Amino acid sequence: MASSSKSKSAAVRARLSHPVIDSDGHHVEYGPRVRDYVKQVAGAQMADRVGPALEGTIASSKWYRQSPDERRAYWTKRSPFWGLPTKNTLDLATSLFPRLMYERLDEIGLDFCVLYPSLGLVAAHFEDAEVRRATCRALNTYCAEIWGEFRDRIAPVAVIPMHTPQEAIEELEYAVKGLGLRAVLMASYVKRPIAAAVRENPRSGPYAFRLDTFGIDSEYNYDPVWAKCQELRVVPSFHSHGEGWGSRTSISNYVYNHVGHFASSADAVCKSLFLGGVTRRFPALRFSFLEGGVGWARSLFADLIGHWEKRNLNALQNYDPSQVDQELLAELSRRYGGKVLGGREFVKAREVAGSRPGDPSDDFANCGIARKEDFRDLFLRPFFFGCEADDPITASAFDAARNPMAARLNAIYGSDIGHFDVPDMSEVTAEAFEAVAHGCMTEEDFRDFVFANPIRLWTALNPDFFKGTVVESAVANYLSHS
Repeated sequence: MASSSKSKSAAVRARLSHPVIDSDGHHVEYGPRVRDYVKQVAGAQMADRVGPALEGTIASSKWYRQSPDERRAYWTKRSPFWGLPTKNTLDLATSLFPRLMYERLDEIGLDFCVLYPSLGLVAAHFEDAEVRRATCRALNTYCAEIWGEFRDRIAPVAVIPMHTPQEAIEELEYAVKGLGLRAVLMASYVKRPIAAAVRENPRSGPYAFRLDTFGIDSEYNYDPVWAKCQELRVVPSFHSHGEGWGSRTSISNYVYNHVGHFASSADAVCKSLFLGGVTRRFPALRFSFLEGGVGWARSLFADLIGHWEKRNLNALQNYDPSQVDQELLAELSRRYGGKVLGGREFVKAREVAGSRPGDPSDDFANCGIARKEDFRDLFLRPFFFGCEADDPITASAFDAARNPMAARLNAIYGSDIGHFDVPDMSEVTAEAFEAVAHGCMTEEDFRDFVFANPIRLWTALNPDFFKGTVVESAVANYLSHS
């Protein structure tokens, strides 16, 4: 094992005057041990039902069970494969064994790591309710007990299913109050079958579905979930895959499905929470969207402002069909209509602008945007965006000269150690620092990225989040001067 003093990341950490907080590392669950926990929390029969999923959701995918002709007939998306750093066996073992990761954190250049599950990323989306809930419960117990003794430098994360508010609330209560976990991972969406399609063809559910993203057009009112998060002082974090819907359904190319998929699912839930008025009703809450970078968020922020400027209730009067000056349109028709009119006398307003009167819908009513500045409180302040070390777009989060409203978006460092994105853990923090070396980020930007922004995220509701950790005094010093 390489010593921490010789790693590139340790060298970067040594030159910094502040800690490095990783807000999105990953551990890899040991399936047979998780099965033990399923048996413990839900019984032997449930452990047998959950077993195939624990053997590997990749290997058990129906894509592998189908012939090429069947894949094309059912248009079964290419499944993920080879997602762990196996050639670097030390890193593979590090993601499995808590004490090994704990011993290597200095080598990786990390003072503190918020550590997310791997199987948990998909477990919250299992369709069978009993299997889903039993697996999530077992994973959370596993995380708390296996990683719990290392909480001075590692915060293990609970996975929260979101199919109904009730199941989310029950698992939140168990994870936070029962297990003492301080961070949670929520499903970014739930696939709901389109009712009419299922009525006409009961087997169409897996193909004819919509995404329930909890803010607008939801099956349920999820405000009790956000209220529970506020009560328990936890940050709703989202990290769901976006493969298998939208354009990411190639039957042959995994990269085609993978590129941008985390950003796609993050965009869906972030936009829904904003337009659904969740950040208006729960101003104290903070939300994080992980591993999708900040490019999508920058674009969404600009697009929402642009749409509000053009489509707020007052601005919509510019497009009201009743506002057409029919006399002027008729006069201009006669003067310039020519071949367009095809022998008609003039253009009638209803022929080009529609004729339905009705009241227009105010798409910004829930979030209550009254002025452009409201976007600071309702978008910029509550939303945080996880960016990997090798993401060249991260620096744009701090580009106030080019971002709308001179904004600095809340980018947070998410190393993604444990997954294929990081073939060498010992270099990941050094790779993140390359943006400073190349002049894309200032050292102040980097400090915000790996230190200040994570503090503002994790302590917004829970000032004690870092209590008892190795960064406690540095965090307290930052908060006392901010």
